[in-house]
Amino acid sequence: MLPPEHSEDRTTLRRELQKKRRDWWDNAADRDVADAALGERLWQVLQQLEPDCLGLYWALPGEFNPNALALQAQRLLGCRLALPRARKSPPSMAYQLWDGQPPSERDDHGIACASGAPVTPDVVLVPCVGHTRDGYRLGYGGGYFDRYLAAHPEVVSIGLGWEVGDIPPERWTAGKHDIPLMVVITERHTWSA
Repeated sequence: MLPPEHSEDRTTLRRELQKKRRDWWDNAADRDVADAALGERLWQVLQQLEPDCLGLYWALPGEFNPNALALQAQRLLGCRLALPRARKSPPSMAYQLWDGQPPSERDDHGIACASGAPVTPDVVLVPCVGHTRDGYRLGYGGGYFDRYLAAHPEVVSIGLGWEVGDIPPERWTAGKHDIPLMVVITERHTWSA
């Protein structure tokens, strides 16, 4: 058997978790309840942190969509908002201020991104395909968020995922490039690393 940090094993785990998430998302009668519960947990954390600039992400199908909550934080907490822009060559990611309007630009992966001034958010929301209870995240395999967090250790990182993405400890060993998140939030739990 391959060690857990081996890319082939992570690819298998990623596929399993994406399938679990799709199945849950497509069949969840309580999806709206789960969405509201995750949003409430995130709002409680954001109220405590009072970010100056909140970095969020443009949600892909099946991910928690933080846009409405981010706009609420902008209104009620007075924070600025930023979206990431990923570049394929060299692989990198940077945040740009977002005005809250539907973005007209796309990054190198075809994901909506902002066109505002470059900025380094003090709090960053990170989508999780899978997560551990001690703050590690399994993403889509590009390493963009890991590279960004390694270059910006001062940033408060909050992972957002569904309970179906919980990775059992026996299926995870952190690799040398994995950067733990400070907080992981699901519809049922808030774990601090």
